[in-house]
Amino acid sequence: MATANEAPASKMAAGRTSHTRFQFTQATKEQSKARVALDGPSGSGKTYTALTIASALGSRIALIDTERGSARKYANEFAFDVLELAYFSPDDLVEALAAAGSAGYDVVIVDSLSHFWSGSGGMLEQVDTAAKKAFGGNSFGGWKEARPMERRMVDALVAYPGHVVVTMRSKTDYVLETNDRGRQVPRKVGMKPEQREGLEYEFDIVGSMDWENNLLVTKSRARSLNGAFVKEPGIEFGQQIKAWLEDGSAVEPIEDLITEALRPDATFEDLGALMKKVRARRLEGAPLLDPVGTPTTLGAHIQERGKVLRKAAQDNTSERSAA
Repeated sequence: MATANEAPASKMAAGRTSHTRFQFTQATKEQSKARVALDGPSGSGKTYTALTIASALGSRIALIDTERGSARKYANEFAFDVLELAYFSPDDLVEALAAAGSAGYDVVIVDSLSHFWSGSGGMLEQVDTAAKKAFGGNSFGGWKEARPMERRMVDALVAYPGHVVVTMRSKTDYVLETNDRGRQVPRKVGMKPEQREGLEYEFDIVGSMDWENNLLVTKSRARSLNGAFVKEPGIEFGQQIKAWLEDGSAVEPIEDLITEALRPDATFEDLGALMKKVRARRLEGAPLLDPVGTPTTLGAHIQERGKVLRKAAQDNTSERSAA
């Protein structure tokens, strides 16, 4: 209880003018795009399930295939376009996502993301190359050199203008189980995904699959799916995800922000206001192709155009002064 010389904290706060740049606002649930990761051993149905989920989320699907064209085996059941890669630099994935976004694909599948970690040109190889080239084989120096590349890749995945579904390989092991005859028999089990520790934090829904094509949701920001066990997930599972994503207030689509950034008549002031919106939504890493087809990101493109416009204004001022 406040004394005679004290005002309640709420009244003091109400009458105080804040000059900080950090302002709190009422939280509301907004519509969003899917960020789904599926892990499991070979043969567990990751690709098929990814295509099933993607079909529920959108009509135009792009699949980035690292598995030697294996996704084509499902082309008679699903409609999708494919890009097959044999080298898995994280920067190549950023470029592929930029191309998919510019082409307007509703959903992009990365099958599998593990190759960009441990495949040819993947993160582990990038670290090893950097360590040998500039740090005398010291892996700590290699990680410092290569980590920004990985960050660009992750930012491009989470800021893609459409839905994203990725698969990740899991290492396999055997455990002994007692069968119905009381005998010990070996059974294959999936272990830890082949990917950087903690990558699952970047996704809204993460599921692990087994050899019976069952899916266990191990992480979900959708409460209705948390801990769900789904036998051979079908289109209904994808529709559940879509319903959760669409339950919220509408927000300006990322595509509109990209279009605004690419406007040829955008002024320096326009780009400054746009950058504030982009930073507020942490979309600087959204992949795009600039007007000449060069892959870049939304934040980098706005900054580069801003520098060009600022220099042009300074040059004009100098010319007027000289005249």
